[in-house]
Amino acid sequence: MSTKTEALGLSREAMAWRAAQDIPDGAHVNLGIGIPEMVARFVPEGREVIYHSENGVLGFGPPPKPGEEDPELINAGKKPITLLPGACFFHHADSFAMIRGGHLDISILGALQVAANGDLANWSTGEGGVPAVGGAMDLVAGVKQVFIITEHTTRKGEPKLLKRCTYPLTGAGVVSRVFTNYGVFDVTDGRFIMREIAAGLDVETVRAATEGPLDIDPNLKTIESPALG
Repeated sequence: MSTKTEALGLSREAMAWRAAQDIPDGAHVNLGIGIPEMVARFVPEGREVIYHSENGVLGFGPPPKPGEEDPELINAGKKPITLLPGACFFHHADSFAMIRGGHLDISILGALQVAANGDLANWSTGEGGVPAVGGAMDLVAGVKQVFIITEHTTRKGEPKLLKRCTYPLTGAGVVSRVFTNYGVFDVTDGRFIMREIAAGLDVETVRAATEGPLDIDPNLKTIESPALG
């Protein structure tokens, strides 16, 4: 498959912005490493979101301004963070007790592959892969909802939304919604349902880049990429 479509659709920042719009007021949310980390920048006006990092922080905010970083304040991806009023720190084991105890509402993660039945593969020990699954296995099992943010295709132009995952699973049947540079997709009854499409794309382009069964919402909306500072 051609890689020319990779530049189409939403930027990574816009993908994070769009995912942030679906987080309800008062939710406790874990942000995974990569694009999900950007979600903390885009809390919609009038909402309070309590962000959790598995290294032991609850209540962090957006990244600090350049030059204002504190090396003691980082998230699980070792990126600098700020703290919001009421933020707290705790032991790594307590952090996972929160996760495993079902105290988080949403986990937003990246993905290598998502299957139409909701299976998630976001780690691989193959060439260029990470050495282990990390905390993601706990996250997808312990939270109430799992959102995925990922590019729609690999760097080689291969689909990431598949009939079945071919990499080792992080969790089976756990994904409820996927945000890609092409649009927003619900995972329902063994199918992907496209609810929104990025401006400038057409349905056939999305179909060609999606291996799993894909239905189109009859009320399909267009995502206009916002101006993000």
